[in-house]
Amino acid sequence: MDGVKEEASFTQSDYVLEEPGNEWDRRGMARIGKKQELRRDFHFFSITGYAMILGCSWEFALINVVLTLSNGGKAGSIYMLLVAICGVFFVCLSMAEMASIAPTAGGQYHWTSEFAPRKYQKILSFSVGFFCVLGWQTSLAATCFASAQQITALINLGDESYEPSQWQTALLSWAILLLAIFANTALFRKLPIIEGFVTFIHIFGFLAFVIVLWVMAPRATASSVFTEFESNGWSTTGLACLVGLNGPLPYLLGADSSVHLAEELKDSAWGLPRSMLLTAVTNYITSFIVVGSVLVTLMFCLGDIESVLKSPTGQPYIAVVLNATHSVPATKFLAVVILILVVSCSVNGVTTTSRQLWSFARDGGLPCSSWLSQVRPGLGVPVNAMAVSMVFTICLTAIAIGSEVAYGIFVSLNASGLLTSYIICIACILHKRLRGEPLPASRFNLGKAGNTINIIALCFLAVFWIFQFFPAAPNPAPSDMNWSCVIWTGVLVFFMTYYAFWGRHNYVGPIAYVKSDV
Repeated sequence: MDGVKEEASFTQSDYVLEEPGNEWDRRGMARIGKKQELRRDFHFFSITGYAMILGCSWEFALINVVLTLSNGGKAGSIYMLLVAICGVFFVCLSMAEMASIAPTAGGQYHWTSEFAPRKYQKILSFSVGFFCVLGWQTSLAATCFASAQQITALINLGDESYEPSQWQTALLSWAILLLAIFANTALFRKLPIIEGFVTFIHIFGFLAFVIVLWVMAPRATASSVFTEFESNGWSTTGLACLVGLNGPLPYLLGADSSVHLAEELKDSAWGLPRSMLLTAVTNYITSFIVVGSVLVTLMFCLGDIESVLKSPTGQPYIAVVLNATHSVPATKFLAVVILILVVSCSVNGVTTTSRQLWSFARDGGLPCSSWLSQVRPGLGVPVNAMAVSMVFTICLTAIAIGSEVAYGIFVSLNASGLLTSYIICIACILHKRLRGEPLPASRFNLGKAGNTINIIALCFLAVFWIFQFFPAAPNPAPSDMNWSCVIWTGVLVFFMTYYAFWGRHNYVGPIAYVKSDV
């Protein structure tokens, strides 16, 4: 706690970085009682590109769509994506307002501490911090592993005799992780420029897939795409569609992705919420256009779904593209585009993951907080937090070598952890609103619509949270069961025990350092 207490006592003369931001940024840091330790190298458009690439929405929609057709069928997949987009947009609006009030790398746990009833702020913000840490750490592991799967798919596309094993995929994911760590240390000051280049690939890669599939692929009838639902054994088609929300949810989550870089963005109180909304609109529209022109095109172009699912590459979208183009070189080129974008997503994942971990440690929420919260002079990045993220990712992906099912269970904390953090922080600001308590001044305010937006967001989040624990089909065998509820409960028991014995005596929450007179 000594390190945390020292952070609370500083003056504006402590800002000695080359890029400390503008006056609004200095006021914001002074209000939350934190010292500016990171360079503000990001601007509005670079942070927007960063978040778009980290979201990787249309890319993962393309990768996952065929795998999620069973619950709801073709029509259900399309309509549930639209429902999910609408719901997550209200979540993004709610979080954008909080990001403008307190643009800090802490994000959800800081907002919870600031808006929750004082009696409960400590345990709630501690809980949110832990769930958010686990959500982003498991997200990084999943993204690195998905990147490795694209490499093994490309190898198989060139040599059908090649059969990738789990240990090879794990080793490739570690190599991608090391590349991401290198980009976040040695190349970090160039990262905003790199983001612009990759954003270009993100946009034009999307257009390339759309054009190729629309022009070259065969089509089925529109009625079979928009009117054919499947129940997959569930009691009703509607229930099957709700379970099918687990399909688009992973690539629509992450409204807080750029929030954790708030202290590296110039004019963050103005730029961050607007960047979040621009990112959301762009990623959601491209995802839905992927429904209208790639996902729907995929539906039109699927042909024999069973043969696509059994593709030796392990990536059904590659089989779809190959069926459309009848050209291995063209398919390889488009698959390389996906590989570049997913690897770039891994690079940005290291950035967000390490910043969230560093920030929670800065507030004393983790073991070895004083070490984890260090920022190396000269580099200007939290190297220690990156090292821990690297070790966590290596350990988690190593589980896949022994059991892909066990690996999937742990990775499910990505969705359950982030959803839990969203629910709690939005519920806290809604509680403050309903009690008639004034919110701190901000440069992005929902005004009178705030209550309605927060309530709608919580309703959607509640549905998402419940159904992400459902199995893919009714009456599953133990190997097919969705064990994410068990791992979520285990994590809850672990950190509540940790809080009871250590946290409640040492963690005070960010609100202790917030200055209302700034």
